[in-house]
Order: sequence, then C-alpha cells, then structure tokens
Amino acid sequence: MDNAIEIRDLTKTYGTSRGLAGLTLDVRAGEVFGYLGPNGAGKSTTIRLLLDLIRPTSGAATVLGLDPLRDGVELRRRVGYLAGDFVVDGRQKVRECLHYLAALRGGVPHARIDDLAERLGLDQHARIKTLSKGNRQKVGLVQAFMHHPELLILDEPSSGLDPLLQQTFLDLVLEAAGNGQTVFMSSHIMDEVEAVADRIAILRAGRLVALDTVADLRASAVRRIEIEFAAPVSLGQFRGLPGIADPILDDTGKILRARVIGAPDAVIKAAAQHTVTSLRTDEAHLDEIFHAQYAGDDTPAISVA
Repeated sequence: MDNAIEIRDLTKTYGTSRGLAGLTLDVRAGEVFGYLGPNGAGKSTTIRLLLDLIRPTSGAATVLGLDPLRDGVELRRRVGYLAGDFVVDGRQKVRECLHYLAALRGGVPHARIDDLAERLGLDQHARIKTLSKGNRQKVGLVQAFMHHPELLILDEPSSGLDPLLQQTFLDLVLEAAGNGQTVFMSSHIMDEVEAVADRIAILRAGRLVALDTVADLRASAVRRIEIEFAAPVSLGQFRGLPGIADPILDDTGKILRARVIGAPDAVIKAAAQHTVTSLRTDEAHLDEIFHAQYAGDDTPAISVA
C-alpha cells in the first residue's frame, strides 16, 4: 500500500457554511504528515470525515485502503485516534478506563499501558474527573498509541502538555514512524510539527494552499538577506535579479539588505563579483511560512510533492 490515506475532491458544507471545499491529497504509508491551519480551516472536519464520524457532502476518501462508511468496524481496529476534545467517563480511574478501552480492542498487554503511562507521568490510580486538562490528554495519548495501530490520527495531540512532555510525545511519534506506522497529525504548535513531519499540508478556509516537505517549503519562502561589502556597490546591479525584492543600500553603500523569494543563487552570484566581508540570511521558520499563506489573497497557491 503506497498511500495510507487518499482524499479526492472532498467537500463538506454545513448549511450555508463550508467546512471543506474540494480537498484532494494523499498521505503516504509510513510518513508523519503534519496538517496545519487556524481554527475553522477544516482540519477537524477532515479527520471526522476520515473516521466516518460525519458524512461528506461530495467527494470520497479511503483510509488504509478501506471505505470509512462501508468498512468502519475494520478500519477502527487498525487506527489509533485522539480527538481534539477527548472525553471519557470521569467516574472511572485511569487504569480502569485504559483497561476497558484495551479490552474493546481485543486486549492490549498491561505492560504496554504501564510503560506509556510511566513515560508520560500519568497516575493510573487517579480518578479521571480529578485530572487536569494536560493529564486527561495523557490518557488520550495512551489509548491512541497503546495497540500499535497502523495509522495514528491525532487532533491537537499535545494540547495542555508541558514542554518536557511535548518532547516525550514527539519521541512517541518518531518511534511509531520508525516502526512503519503512519501518523496524521493536526496541530497549532509549529515547532513540534517541524520537528517530526515528513510533509506538511496547510489548509485555509477549507482549501489546500500548500503541500510539501518542510525543506521545500522553506526553499520557496521569503527570507531576509544582508550582505556587507568591502567597498560601495551599485544598487542597480541587484535590482531585477530573479527572486529579489525591495533591495536597499545603507548610507555607506556597503550594506545591501533585501528580501529573497526562493533560492538566493542569483543575488549570491552578483555579490561574488565584489569583496564580501559578511553575509547574513534569516532561515524561514514554519510559523513564518504558515502565516505567509494567510497574508495574501484568497487564491490557493499549491506546491505539491
């Protein structure tokens, strides 16, 4: 199986509102796939459609080669799911809840549950209704990971976790990927997605606006560059170069500042005709790339890899 998830022209409307508008994408088997977008972009709608928790207005999706509607029972056996609003019976103790959910899956070794709980610092003797948001999230993570599913679908999985436990969560994701599992992860935390994702999709108002690796998204992003020369240079030499925008020189004529879209090859070659004393460029971070997708007009600009 080349793709764990295949989505074709998937659309979901809620009355006059539109949750998804013709979404098409593939998630490859064995990859960690980051799914980004602000509240209301359609991330949770996508996940609920994939799990047949809601039904599409049009379009189709397959998950692990199965139809979510027709093959729902089989599909759920093979998926680990953490909802963005994870809720379980608050009257149970953590251990009781996890063992009950494990039994529904046909049984999970208690040692596996204990190991995950220990790594996450989860007290299994506590009653769930007494837990903080972060500790309830730990319960959700344990139940999603405990049966070694082929596919993990995680909606805002580190919500409420402290920074040290966010790293533990990322370790679990990387271990799952190393075992050949596929991870589909929706998140608002750019750093964690950047740390583990093989590819990233950015959703905007129900439409796909970017789909690529982090490295390639960076390569096509806008970066700032500053070059200092040993002697004054002419600004005209740099105006109109491919990818360069807003070049300016300081009062001495020795320091060039500009924005560069994509690879800086052209400006570097032009600068090499002079003696360069220093060069500084700001690498584009994922959060900058993400926000750049919301700074322009409504026309999707999709890079697909």
